[in-house]
Amino acid sequence: MNPVTDRKIVLITRPTRLAELVIRFNTVSQARFYVEHQGADFSDYLREDETYHRALRETQTALEHVGRIQVVDRAFLPNFVFAPDDTVVTLGQDGLVANTLKYLNGQPVVGVNPDPERWDGRLLPFRVSDLAKVMPEVVGHKRRTRSVTMAKAALNNGQNLYGVNDLFIGPKTHCSARYLIRSGEASETQSSSGVIVSTGLGSTGWLKSLLTGAAAITQSAGAEVARHTTARSDRKEHGKLKLNVKTEFAWDADYLCFTVREPFPTKTTGASLVFGRVTPESPLILESRMAENGVIFSDGIEKDFLEFNSGTKAIIGLAERKGILVE
Repeated sequence: MNPVTDRKIVLITRPTRLAELVIRFNTVSQARFYVEHQGADFSDYLREDETYHRALRETQTALEHVGRIQVVDRAFLPNFVFAPDDTVVTLGQDGLVANTLKYLNGQPVVGVNPDPERWDGRLLPFRVSDLAKVMPEVVGHKRRTRSVTMAKAALNNGQNLYGVNDLFIGPKTHCSARYLIRSGEASETQSSSGVIVSTGLGSTGWLKSLLTGAAAITQSAGAEVARHTTARSDRKEHGKLKLNVKTEFAWDADYLCFTVREPFPTKTTGASLVFGRVTPESPLILESRMAENGVIFSDGIEKDFLEFNSGTKAIIGLAERKGILVE
C-alpha cells in the first residue's frame, strides 16, 4: 500500500512509569521490589506499560500507511527541529500535548489517548483506532483545527520561553521571591511564592486551583469570624461554603491571566497588585530582586527553565505564534 503523503509524521512518545523506574533501578525485578516494598500494586505499573506499548505498535502501523514516521521521545523536544510541513502526533497524556505545542510553529498536533480507561484526555480527542480515518484527512487539510493562544516570557538578555498552559515566575526552592511587578500604570515591589501567568488552555488547571483555594480560604475565614460574632441560631448558615469561582476562558483568547501566590505585605513590599489580565497593549513586566534561585519555567517542566536573578527583566505577553490542535 502506498503512503498517502511523502511528508513526515513526527510521533511524540513518553516513557511509562515502569520505564522510568527501570531507569532508576536498572531492572524490572528491582523496580518491583521497590514498589511492593512501599506497599503499592506493581501489577498496575505492568498493565499501564503493556497497554502503552500495544498502543504504540498499533499507532506506528496505522501511521506507516499515511506517511514517513519519525519517533521522538519527549526528552528530545527542546533540541528537535520540526520541518514546516510536519504533522505531529502525540501518544500520551494531556501534558505531552502541551509540552509539544510550545516547540512548534503552526504544525498541527493530533492528540491520541493510548489508554482511555486510565486517562480522561481533555486534549486527546482520538483513540488509536481513529487514526486510519483521521490521518489522511489531516494531511489532506480536510480536518478542522482549533487555535491555542500561548504565553511568552522575553528576558532582557535575549532568552525566550513559551508556555502553553502557564508560566511560573518565582523561586526555585521553597522560599520567598522578591521582584518588582508592573501591570499597566500600576507597579509594586512584592515578596511572594511566585507569579502564575495562565493561558485559556491552562485556565482550568493551576489557575483554577489557586483561585479556588484563595476563595475557599477567604470564605472559611469569614465564616469563622461570623461564628464568633452572630447569634447561635445563625451559625449553621454562616458556616456553609458556597464557592462559585469561574476561571475558565477561551483557548484562543486575546489575553492571559496572572495571579500572585501568597503575597506577603511588609514595610517594603505590597500585596495589592495580585490579579489581572495580560494583553498585547498591557504586558506584565517583572524585574528580579533575587540574588539567586530565581527561575521561570512553563507547563510544570521545572528542568527546562530560565534563570531569573538580580538584573533580569521579564516581559510576559502573548506569544507571536499559536498552537494548532486537530479536532
